[in-house]
Amino acid sequence: MNQLTVNFGYLFEDALISEINKVGIHKKFVADTAIIEIGDYIKSMPLLLKGAIKILREDEKGDELVLYYLEKGDTCAMTLSCCMGQTKSKIRAIAETDVELIMLPKEKMTDWLSSFKSWQSFILESYHNRVNELLEAVDTIAFLKMDERIFKHLKDKAMVNNNDELITTHKQVSEDLHTSRVVVSRLLKKLENEGKIQLFRNSIKVLEL
Repeated sequence: MNQLTVNFGYLFEDALISEINKVGIHKKFVADTAIIEIGDYIKSMPLLLKGAIKILREDEKGDELVLYYLEKGDTCAMTLSCCMGQTKSKIRAIAETDVELIMLPKEKMTDWLSSFKSWQSFILESYHNRVNELLEAVDTIAFLKMDERIFKHLKDKAMVNNNDELITTHKQVSEDLHTSRVVVSRLLKKLENEGKIQLFRNSIKVLEL
């Protein structure tokens, strides 16, 4: 049984799985590789078979903010919007871990909306999930204190990596959350004193998941 069937066989009809196998292009990316860049014209949509992808926004100064993560079995509904509207990408997608995915041509993506009910349901559910995640990102920025934001970010990162020990630095955390490294370092120490994390030289262990 291949990865496509394992991750999507319970969602899609056999005929759709067969179509995806025919037209989909398998790709692999190592961790920290850019998959989609801001400003790219997107001609295909990813189905994630393995690994995790982080989705980021960038301000006019080039600073980034992590919006949400995609895991196996997910797709980025924003890419469908860009494909259908023939607009440039407003997000950056980076491989959080080693990633394996199938890229689907935009022509088929729209055809399948009328041909396969399971595909229509999948796309609508993907939009729903991404909107909820964006709302959660807004709520996190607006309502959580910075130490709570940092801890939530670390927990989310640990869950998508399936590992409670994260290979990361204070600088990387500050870049992901669009804040200063000095503030992050101080609050990470506070979280360690509270018994929520454990700090090492180049890693952080999340103790409360």
